[in-house]
Amino acid sequence: MDLGRTLRKWGGVRIGPKAEVVGCERERETSRRLVHIPIRTPTSPSRGSVPMPRPSSHSLATACISLLVILLAARLIPHPPQREPDNVNMVTALKNVIVIGGSYVGCAAAKELANVLPATHRVLLVEPHSHFHHLFAFPRFAIVPSHEHKAFIPYTSLFSASPNPSLHSVVRASVLEVHPSRVVLDRPFSGSTSLEYDYLAIATGTRLPSPGSMQDEDKPLSVSYFQEYQKKVKTARRIVILGGGAVGCQMACDILEVYPDKEVTLVQSREKVMSRFHEGLHEIVKKRFDELGVKLVTGSRAVIPPNGFPLEPTTVTLASGQSITADLVITATGQTPNTAFLSTLSPTSPSGILTPSGFVRVFPTLQLADGAYPHIFALGDVADSGAHKAARPGGAQAVVMAKNVVALLEGKQAEEKIVVSPPAIHMSLGLTKNTVFRNPDAAQGETEPWFKLKDDGTENMNIEGVWERRGVKVNGPQEYHL
Repeated sequence: MDLGRTLRKWGGVRIGPKAEVVGCERERETSRRLVHIPIRTPTSPSRGSVPMPRPSSHSLATACISLLVILLAARLIPHPPQREPDNVNMVTALKNVIVIGGSYVGCAAAKELANVLPATHRVLLVEPHSHFHHLFAFPRFAIVPSHEHKAFIPYTSLFSASPNPSLHSVVRASVLEVHPSRVVLDRPFSGSTSLEYDYLAIATGTRLPSPGSMQDEDKPLSVSYFQEYQKKVKTARRIVILGGGAVGCQMACDILEVYPDKEVTLVQSREKVMSRFHEGLHEIVKKRFDELGVKLVTGSRAVIPPNGFPLEPTTVTLASGQSITADLVITATGQTPNTAFLSTLSPTSPSGILTPSGFVRVFPTLQLADGAYPHIFALGDVADSGAHKAARPGGAQAVVMAKNVVALLEGKQAEEKIVVSPPAIHMSLGLTKNTVFRNPDAAQGETEPWFKLKDDGTENMNIEGVWERRGVKVNGPQEYHL
Protein backbone atom coordinates (compact mmCIF):
# COMPACT_ATOMS: atom_id res chain seq x y z
CA MET A 1 0.00 0.00 0.00
CA ASP A 2 1.32 3.50 -0.94
CA LEU A 3 1.01 5.44 2.33
CA GLY A 4 2.15 8.74 0.82
CA ARG A 5 -0.39 8.40 -1.99
CA THR A 6 -3.18 7.68 0.45
CA LEU A 7 -2.29 10.67 2.62
CA ARG A 8 -2.11 12.97 -0.38
CA LYS A 9 -5.59 11.82 -1.32
CA TRP A 10 -6.88 12.77 2.18
CA GLY A 11 -5.38 16.19 2.41
CA GLY A 12 -2.18 16.63 0.50
CA VAL A 13 0.04 16.46 3.59
CA ARG A 14 3.48 14.93 3.21
CA ILE A 15 4.63 12.67 6.03
CA GLY A 16 8.28 12.69 7.06
CA PRO A 17 10.43 9.53 6.93
CA LYS A 18 10.25 8.93 10.68
CA ALA A 19 6.48 8.95 10.69
CA GLU A 20 6.47 6.65 7.66
CA VAL A 21 8.68 4.05 9.39
CA VAL A 22 6.59 4.12 12.54
CA GLY A 23 3.48 3.68 10.45
CA CYS A 24 4.93 0.63 8.69
CA GLU A 25 5.96 -0.98 11.97
CA ARG A 26 2.47 -0.53 13.31
CA GLU A 27 1.03 -1.98 10.11
CA ARG A 28 3.14 -5.16 10.41
CA GLU A 29 2.37 -5.65 14.10
CA THR A 30 -1.31 -5.10 13.59
CA SER A 31 -1.26 -7.48 10.67
CA ARG A 32 0.32 -10.22 12.83
CA ARG A 33 -2.28 -9.79 15.54
CA LEU A 34 -5.21 -9.73 13.16
CA VAL A 35 -4.19 -13.00 11.48
CA HIS A 36 -4.84 -14.96 14.68
CA ILE A 37 -8.31 -13.51 15.43
CA PRO A 38 -10.84 -16.34 15.00
CA ILE A 39 -13.66 -15.64 12.59
CA ARG A 40 -17.01 -17.24 13.29
CA THR A 41 -19.22 -18.13 10.33
CA PRO A 42 -22.59 -19.92 10.23
CA THR A 43 -22.09 -23.77 10.06
CA SER A 44 -25.60 -24.61 8.98
CA PRO A 45 -27.16 -21.86 6.96
CA SER A 46 -30.94 -21.54 7.00
CA ARG A 47 -32.96 -22.63 4.02
CA GLY A 48 -32.86 -20.18 1.15
CA SER A 49 -29.90 -18.27 2.48
CA VAL A 50 -26.70 -17.81 0.61
CA PRO A 51 -23.63 -18.96 2.49
CA MET A 52 -21.37 -15.99 3.37
CA PRO A 53 -17.87 -16.43 2.08
CA ARG A 54 -15.24 -16.55 4.76
CA PRO A 55 -12.93 -13.54 4.36
CA SER A 56 -9.29 -14.32 4.09
CA SER A 57 -6.76 -13.19 6.66
CA HIS A 58 -5.08 -11.11 3.97
CA SER A 59 -8.23 -9.11 3.12
CA LEU A 60 -9.00 -8.46 6.78
CA ALA A 61 -5.48 -7.28 7.41
CA THR A 62 -5.64 -5.00 4.38
CA ALA A 63 -8.94 -3.46 5.55
CA CYS A 64 -7.63 -2.83 9.04
CA ILE A 65 -4.42 -1.36 7.72
CA SER A 66 -6.42 1.00 5.50
CA LEU A 67 -8.48 2.08 8.52
CA LEU A 68 -5.33 2.73 10.50
CA VAL A 69 -3.89 4.77 7.65
CA ILE A 70 -7.03 6.89 7.57
CA LEU A 71 -6.90 7.47 11.33
CA LEU A 72 -3.20 8.29 11.12
CA ALA A 73 -3.82 10.77 8.32
CA ALA A 74 -6.63 12.41 10.29
CA ARG A 75 -4.25 12.98 13.19
CA LEU A 76 -1.35 14.23 11.08
CA ILE A 77 -3.19 16.50 8.66
CA PRO A 78 -3.51 20.01 10.21
CA HIS A 79 -7.08 21.22 10.47
CA PRO A 80 -7.95 24.81 9.51
CA PRO A 81 -8.71 27.02 12.55
CA GLN A 82 -12.36 27.21 13.50
CA ARG A 83 -13.95 30.50 12.50
CA GLU A 84 -15.24 32.55 15.39
CA PRO A 85 -18.91 33.46 15.34
CA ASP A 86 -19.55 36.92 13.96
CA ASN A 87 -20.54 38.25 17.35
CA VAL A 88 -17.34 37.19 19.13
CA ASN A 89 -15.24 40.06 17.78
CA MET A 90 -18.10 42.46 17.34
CA VAL A 91 -16.11 45.66 17.94
CA THR A 92 -13.90 45.23 14.89
CA ALA A 93 -16.93 44.47 12.75
CA LEU A 94 -18.85 47.55 13.88
CA LYS A 95 -19.29 50.38 11.40
CA ASN A 96 -18.47 53.88 12.58
CA VAL A 97 -20.69 56.94 12.75
CA ILE A 98 -18.36 59.75 13.79
CA VAL A 99 -19.37 63.00 15.48
CA ILE A 100 -16.70 65.71 15.50
CA GLY A 101 -17.04 68.09 18.43
CA GLY A 102 -18.08 67.45 22.02
CA SER A 103 -19.85 70.65 23.02
CA TYR A 104 -23.62 71.03 23.46
CA VAL A 105 -24.69 70.14 19.93
CA GLY A 106 -22.04 67.46 19.42
CA CYS A 107 -23.09 65.68 22.61
CA ALA A 108 -26.75 65.94 21.63
CA ALA A 109 -25.92 64.49 18.20
CA ALA A 110 -23.94 61.59 19.68
CA LYS A 111 -26.71 60.71 22.13
CA GLU A 112 -29.44 60.87 19.47
CA LEU A 113 -27.44 58.61 17.17
CA ALA A 114 -26.70 56.14 19.95
CA ASN A 115 -30.43 55.91 20.68
CA VAL A 116 -31.52 55.10 17.12
CA LEU A 117 -28.64 53.31 15.36
CA PRO A 118 -28.79 49.52 14.94
CA ALA A 119 -26.33 47.33 16.82
CA THR A 120 -24.19 47.11 13.66
CA HIS A 121 -23.03 50.70 14.13
CA ARG A 122 -21.23 52.53 16.89
CA VAL A 123 -20.93 56.25 17.65
CA LEU A 124 -17.47 57.74 18.08
CA LEU A 125 -17.48 61.27 19.49
CA VAL A 126 -14.13 62.89 18.66
CA GLU A 127 -13.22 65.70 21.05
CA PRO A 128 -9.78 66.95 22.22
CA HIS A 129 -10.90 68.30 25.61
CA SER A 130 -10.68 66.01 28.61
CA HIS A 131 -14.07 67.25 29.88
CA PHE A 132 -17.28 68.79 28.60
CA HIS A 133 -17.01 72.60 28.76
CA HIS A 134 -20.13 74.26 30.16
CA LEU A 135 -19.58 77.45 28.16
CA PHE A 136 -22.66 79.21 29.53
CA ALA A 137 -20.92 79.48 32.91
CA PHE A 138 -17.57 80.71 31.58
CA PRO A 139 -18.36 84.47 31.76
CA ARG A 140 -19.50 84.11 35.38
CA PHE A 141 -16.70 81.82 36.54
CA ALA A 142 -14.06 84.11 35.02
CA ILE A 143 -15.16 86.66 37.63
CA VAL A 144 -16.65 84.84 40.63
CA PRO A 145 -14.24 82.45 42.42
CA SER A 146 -14.80 79.02 43.98
CA HIS A 147 -16.89 77.43 41.20
CA GLU A 148 -14.52 77.33 38.21
CA HIS A 149 -13.72 73.61 38.53
CA LYS A 150 -17.41 72.79 38.16
CA ALA A 151 -17.52 74.19 34.61
CA PHE A 152 -15.72 71.07 33.33
CA ILE A 153 -17.83 67.91 33.45
CA PRO A 154 -16.61 64.36 32.71
CA TYR A 155 -17.87 62.64 29.54
CA THR A 156 -18.16 59.34 31.41
CA SER A 157 -21.97 59.21 31.35
CA LEU A 158 -22.54 60.48 27.82
CA PHE A 159 -23.93 57.18 26.49
CA SER A 160 -25.20 55.73 29.77
CA ALA A 161 -28.87 56.03 28.78
CA SER A 162 -28.47 54.58 25.28
CA PRO A 163 -29.61 51.01 24.44
CA ASN A 164 -26.02 49.72 24.01
CA PRO A 165 -23.76 52.09 25.96
CA SER A 166 -20.69 49.86 25.72
CA LEU A 167 -20.65 50.05 21.91
CA HIS A 168 -19.97 53.78 21.77
CA SER A 169 -16.91 55.80 22.77
CA VAL A 170 -15.53 59.28 23.29
CA VAL A 171 -12.28 59.54 21.34
CA ARG A 172 -10.01 62.15 22.83
CA ALA A 173 -8.35 63.65 19.77
CA SER A 174 -8.53 66.48 17.27
CA VAL A 175 -9.47 65.90 13.64
CA LEU A 176 -6.74 67.15 11.32
CA GLU A 177 -8.25 66.05 8.00
CA VAL A 178 -11.59 64.90 6.64
CA HIS A 179 -11.78 62.63 3.60
CA PRO A 180 -14.83 61.02 1.95
CA SER A 181 -14.65 57.86 4.06
CA ARG A 182 -12.14 58.54 6.83
CA VAL A 183 -10.80 61.18 9.18
CA VAL A 184 -7.21 61.72 10.29
CA LEU A 185 -6.60 62.31 14.00
CA ASP A 186 -3.75 64.09 15.76
CA ARG A 187 -3.20 61.04 18.00
CA PRO A 188 -3.82 57.31 17.65
CA PHE A 189 -7.09 55.62 18.49
CA SER A 190 -6.96 51.80 18.65
CA GLY A 191 -3.47 51.95 17.16
CA SER A 192 -4.19 54.20 14.18
CA THR A 193 -4.62 57.90 13.43
CA SER A 194 -6.88 57.07 10.47
CA LEU A 195 -10.48 56.38 11.40
CA GLU A 196 -12.97 55.14 8.80
CA TYR A 197 -16.64 56.06 8.89
CA ASP A 198 -19.92 55.35 7.16
CA TYR A 199 -21.51 58.62 8.29
CA LEU A 200 -20.00 61.83 9.65
CA ALA A 201 -21.58 64.64 11.69
CA ILE A 202 -19.63 67.89 12.09
CA ALA A 203 -20.56 69.83 15.23
CA THR A 204 -17.39 71.75 16.00
CA GLY A 205 -19.08 75.10 16.65
CA THR A 206 -17.23 78.39 16.85
CA ARG A 207 -14.52 79.67 19.13
CA LEU A 208 -14.27 82.88 21.12
CA PRO A 209 -11.19 84.49 22.62
CA SER A 210 -10.53 83.53 26.23
CA PRO A 211 -12.22 83.54 28.68
CA GLY A 212 -15.19 82.79 26.42
CA SER A 213 -13.45 79.53 25.51
CA MET A 214 -10.38 77.69 26.76
CA GLN A 215 -7.11 77.19 24.92
CA ASP A 216 -6.03 74.23 27.07
CA GLU A 217 -7.39 70.71 26.61
CA ASP A 218 -6.97 69.47 30.19
CA LYS A 219 -9.25 70.40 33.07
CA PRO A 220 -6.53 71.32 35.61
CA LEU A 221 -4.94 73.83 33.21
CA SER A 222 -8.30 75.43 32.40
CA VAL A 223 -9.19 75.67 36.09
CA SER A 224 -5.85 77.37 36.76
CA TYR A 225 -6.51 79.80 33.91
CA PHE A 226 -9.83 80.83 35.46
CA GLN A 227 -8.24 81.29 38.87
CA GLU A 228 -5.56 83.57 37.45
CA TYR A 229 -8.14 85.48 35.43
CA GLN A 230 -10.27 86.06 38.53
CA LYS A 231 -7.25 87.69 40.17
CA LYS A 232 -6.79 89.99 37.16
CA VAL A 233 -10.43 91.07 37.33
CA LYS A 234 -10.22 91.64 41.08
CA THR A 235 -7.12 93.85 40.89
CA ALA A 236 -8.11 95.85 37.79
CA ARG A 237 -9.78 99.18 38.45
CA ARG A 238 -10.68 100.10 34.86
CA ILE A 239 -12.02 97.31 32.67
CA VAL A 240 -12.92 97.60 28.98
CA ILE A 241 -15.08 94.91 27.38
CA LEU A 242 -15.07 94.63 23.59
CA GLY A 243 -18.25 93.16 22.12
CA GLY A 244 -21.94 93.67 22.80
CA GLY A 245 -23.06 90.07 22.48
CA ALA A 246 -24.23 87.82 25.29
CA VAL A 247 -20.74 87.15 26.73
CA GLY A 248 -19.77 90.82 26.87
CA CYS A 249 -23.07 92.00 28.32
CA GLN A 250 -23.16 89.27 30.95
CA MET A 251 -19.59 89.94 32.09
CA ALA A 252 -20.21 93.68 32.35
CA CYS A 253 -23.19 93.09 34.65
CA ASP A 254 -21.42 90.47 36.77
CA ILE A 255 -18.29 92.56 37.31
CA LEU A 256 -20.18 95.57 38.61
CA GLU A 257 -22.45 93.49 40.80
CA VAL A 258 -19.48 91.74 42.44
CA TYR A 259 -17.18 94.82 42.36
CA PRO A 260 -19.43 97.90 42.26
CA ASP A 261 -16.51 100.33 42.65
CA LYS A 262 -14.88 99.36 39.34
CA GLU A 263 -15.15 101.34 36.12
CA VAL A 264 -16.53 99.16 33.33
CA THR A 265 -16.85 100.30 29.70
CA LEU A 266 -18.42 98.14 27.00
CA VAL A 267 -17.55 98.93 23.37
CA GLN A 268 -19.95 97.77 20.65
CA SER A 269 -19.23 98.34 16.96
CA ARG A 270 -22.96 98.44 16.12
CA GLU A 271 -25.49 100.95 17.34
CA LYS A 272 -27.16 98.48 19.68
CA VAL A 273 -26.04 95.56 21.83
CA MET A 274 -27.43 92.08 21.16
CA SER A 275 -27.81 93.16 17.55
CA ARG A 276 -29.01 89.76 16.29
CA PHE A 277 -32.21 90.23 18.26
CA HIS A 278 -35.18 92.56 18.22
CA GLU A 279 -34.22 95.99 19.58
CA GLY A 280 -36.37 95.24 22.61
CA LEU A 281 -33.52 93.15 24.03
CA HIS A 282 -31.14 96.09 23.61
CA GLU A 283 -33.52 98.19 25.69
CA ILE A 284 -33.65 95.57 28.45
CA VAL A 285 -29.86 95.29 28.60
CA LYS A 286 -29.35 99.06 28.39
CA LYS A 287 -31.69 99.59 31.34
CA ARG A 288 -29.71 97.08 33.38
CA PHE A 289 -26.44 98.78 32.37
CA ASP A 290 -27.79 102.09 33.66
CA GLU A 291 -28.76 100.48 36.98
CA LEU A 292 -25.28 99.05 37.50
CA GLY A 293 -23.25 101.90 36.00
CA VAL A 294 -21.86 100.25 32.85
CA LYS A 295 -20.56 102.84 30.36
CA LEU A 296 -21.72 101.96 26.83
CA VAL A 297 -19.88 103.07 23.69
CA THR A 298 -21.65 102.11 20.46
CA GLY A 299 -21.08 102.64 16.76
CA SER A 300 -17.29 102.44 16.95
CA ARG A 301 -15.01 99.47 16.48
CA ALA A 302 -11.91 98.85 18.60
CA VAL A 303 -8.55 98.26 16.94
CA ILE A 304 -7.42 94.86 18.23
CA PRO A 305 -3.69 93.99 18.07
CA PRO A 306 -2.81 90.88 16.00
CA ASN A 307 -2.04 88.85 19.15
CA GLY A 308 -4.85 90.36 21.20
CA PHE A 309 -4.57 92.56 24.25
CA PRO A 310 -2.20 91.59 27.06
CA LEU A 311 -3.60 90.88 30.53
CA GLU A 312 -2.07 94.11 31.84
CA PRO A 313 -2.72 97.87 31.65
CA THR A 314 -3.02 99.14 28.07
CA THR A 315 -4.81 101.65 25.87
CA VAL A 316 -7.72 100.75 23.62
CA THR A 317 -7.93 102.79 20.42
CA LEU A 318 -11.26 103.03 18.60
CA ALA A 319 -11.73 103.48 14.86
CA SER A 320 -13.28 106.87 15.66
CA GLY A 321 -9.96 108.00 17.13
CA GLN A 322 -11.12 107.83 20.74
CA SER A 323 -8.79 106.18 23.25
CA ILE A 324 -9.73 104.41 26.47
CA THR A 325 -7.23 103.54 29.19
CA ALA A 326 -7.74 100.13 30.75
CA ASP A 327 -6.12 97.95 33.38
CA LEU A 328 -7.75 94.91 31.76
CA VAL A 329 -9.29 94.42 28.31
CA ILE A 330 -11.78 91.57 27.84
CA THR A 331 -12.30 90.61 24.20
CA ALA A 332 -15.75 89.10 23.69
CA THR A 333 -16.13 89.38 19.95
CA GLY A 334 -15.06 87.62 16.77
CA GLN A 335 -16.57 84.14 16.80
CA THR A 336 -14.64 81.96 14.34
CA PRO A 337 -16.03 78.68 12.94
CA ASN A 338 -13.90 75.59 13.62
CA THR A 339 -13.64 74.24 10.07
CA ALA A 340 -9.93 74.27 9.15
CA PHE A 341 -9.88 70.45 8.98
CA LEU A 342 -12.32 70.52 6.04
CA SER A 343 -9.71 71.93 3.67
CA THR A 344 -8.84 68.34 2.66
CA LEU A 345 -12.39 67.59 1.49
CA SER A 346 -12.56 68.50 -2.19
CA PRO A 347 -15.76 70.30 -3.26
CA THR A 348 -17.63 69.19 -6.36
CA SER A 349 -20.04 72.13 -6.42
CA PRO A 350 -19.03 75.61 -7.62
CA SER A 351 -20.00 77.25 -4.32
CA GLY A 352 -17.61 75.06 -2.32
CA ILE A 353 -17.92 73.32 1.03
CA LEU A 354 -17.62 76.51 3.10
CA THR A 355 -19.10 79.99 2.95
CA PRO A 356 -16.67 82.93 2.60
CA SER A 357 -16.85 83.35 6.39
CA GLY A 358 -15.93 79.69 6.96
CA PHE A 359 -19.26 78.10 7.90
CA VAL A 360 -20.35 74.77 6.39
CA ARG A 361 -22.93 74.96 3.60
CA VAL A 362 -25.79 72.55 4.26
CA PHE A 363 -29.17 71.55 2.84
CA PRO A 364 -32.24 71.74 5.11
CA THR A 365 -31.59 68.04 5.79
CA LEU A 366 -28.24 69.17 7.30
CA GLN A 367 -26.34 67.19 4.66
CA LEU A 368 -23.44 69.02 3.06
CA ALA A 369 -24.68 71.16 0.20
CA ASP A 370 -22.55 69.11 -2.16
CA GLY A 371 -24.08 66.11 -3.89
CA ALA A 372 -20.87 64.10 -3.57
CA TYR A 373 -21.22 63.84 0.20
CA PRO A 374 -24.75 62.83 1.20
CA HIS A 375 -23.31 60.87 4.15
CA ILE A 376 -21.68 63.94 5.75
CA PHE A 377 -23.73 66.29 7.93
CA ALA A 378 -23.06 69.57 9.75
CA LEU A 379 -25.16 71.05 12.53
CA GLY A 380 -25.13 73.66 15.26
CA ASP A 381 -23.15 76.90 15.15
CA VAL A 382 -20.70 75.61 12.52
CA ALA A 383 -23.46 75.05 9.95
CA ASP A 384 -24.78 77.74 7.63
CA SER A 385 -28.32 76.45 8.14
CA GLY A 386 -30.16 79.73 8.58
CA ALA A 387 -30.99 78.82 12.18
CA HIS A 388 -30.04 80.93 15.17
CA LYS A 389 -26.66 79.85 16.50
CA ALA A 390 -27.41 78.55 19.98
CA ALA A 391 -27.58 75.27 21.90
CA ARG A 392 -31.38 74.91 21.85
CA PRO A 393 -31.88 74.95 18.05
CA GLY A 394 -28.75 72.81 17.77
CA GLY A 395 -30.41 70.15 19.90
CA ALA A 396 -33.39 70.04 17.55
CA GLN A 397 -31.00 69.73 14.61
CA ALA A 398 -29.41 66.69 16.26
CA VAL A 399 -32.76 64.90 16.09
CA VAL A 400 -33.15 65.75 12.39
CA MET A 401 -29.63 64.58 11.58
CA ALA A 402 -30.03 61.28 13.43
CA LYS A 403 -33.30 60.49 11.64
CA ASN A 404 -31.70 61.18 8.28
CA VAL A 405 -28.69 58.97 9.05
CA VAL A 406 -31.03 56.09 9.88
CA ALA A 407 -33.00 56.71 6.69
CA LEU A 408 -29.84 56.52 4.57
CA LEU A 409 -28.71 53.44 6.44
CA GLU A 410 -32.02 51.76 5.54
CA GLY A 411 -31.61 52.65 1.86
CA LYS A 412 -34.10 55.52 1.94
CA GLN A 413 -33.79 59.20 1.16
CA ALA A 414 -32.93 61.76 3.83
CA GLU A 415 -36.17 63.73 4.00
CA GLU A 416 -36.25 65.15 7.54
CA LYS A 417 -35.67 68.92 7.46
CA ILE A 418 -34.96 71.49 10.12
CA VAL A 419 -37.51 74.13 11.07
CA VAL A 420 -35.95 77.56 11.51
CA SER A 421 -37.52 79.28 14.50
CA PRO A 422 -37.09 82.89 15.65
CA PRO A 423 -33.93 83.54 17.69
CA ALA A 424 -34.34 83.15 21.44
CA ILE A 425 -32.01 83.43 24.42
CA HIS A 426 -31.82 83.04 28.19
CA MET A 427 -29.14 85.42 29.47
CA SER A 428 -28.03 86.61 32.88
CA LEU A 429 -27.90 90.30 33.74
CA GLY A 430 -26.14 89.98 37.08
CA LEU A 431 -25.88 87.32 39.77
CA THR A 432 -29.64 86.85 40.13
CA LYS A 433 -31.37 88.91 37.45
CA ASN A 434 -31.88 87.33 34.03
CA THR A 435 -34.20 87.41 31.06
CA VAL A 436 -35.74 85.01 28.58
CA PHE A 437 -36.26 86.73 25.23
CA ARG A 438 -37.63 85.56 21.87
CA ASN A 439 -37.87 87.48 18.61
CA PRO A 440 -41.30 87.86 17.03
CA ASP A 441 -42.36 84.98 14.78
CA ALA A 442 -43.14 86.60 11.44
CA ALA A 443 -44.56 83.30 10.13
CA GLN A 444 -47.22 83.54 12.83
CA GLY A 445 -47.89 87.20 12.13
CA GLU A 446 -46.12 88.41 15.26
CA THR A 447 -44.61 91.89 15.29
CA GLU A 448 -43.52 92.16 18.92
CA PRO A 449 -41.03 90.02 20.84
CA TRP A 450 -41.87 87.83 23.81
CA PHE A 451 -39.79 88.21 26.96
CA LYS A 452 -39.81 87.53 30.67
CA LEU A 453 -37.72 89.28 33.31
CA LYS A 454 -36.66 87.05 36.18
CA ASP A 455 -34.80 87.36 39.48
CA ASP A 456 -34.17 83.72 40.34
CA GLY A 457 -30.53 83.23 39.40
CA THR A 458 -27.77 81.83 41.62
CA GLU A 459 -24.12 82.72 41.94
CA ASN A 460 -22.99 79.32 40.62
CA MET A 461 -25.66 79.32 37.86
CA ASN A 462 -27.12 76.06 39.21
CA ILE A 463 -24.06 74.19 38.02
CA GLU A 464 -24.90 71.15 40.17
CA GLY A 465 -28.06 70.68 38.10
CA VAL A 466 -25.99 70.73 34.93
CA TRP A 467 -23.87 67.84 36.21
CA GLU A 468 -27.02 65.93 37.08
CA ARG A 469 -28.61 66.52 33.67
CA ARG A 470 -25.43 65.25 32.06
CA GLY A 471 -25.80 62.01 33.96
CA VAL A 472 -22.83 62.49 36.30
CA LYS A 473 -23.70 61.51 39.86
CA VAL A 474 -21.79 63.48 42.50
CA ASN A 475 -21.56 62.11 46.04
CA GLY A 476 -19.54 64.93 47.54
CA PRO A 477 -17.95 68.34 46.81
CA GLN A 478 -14.57 66.80 45.99
CA GLU A 479 -16.05 64.89 43.06
CA TYR A 480 -16.58 68.16 41.19
CA HIS A 481 -12.79 68.20 40.82
CA LEU A 482 -12.80 64.90 38.88
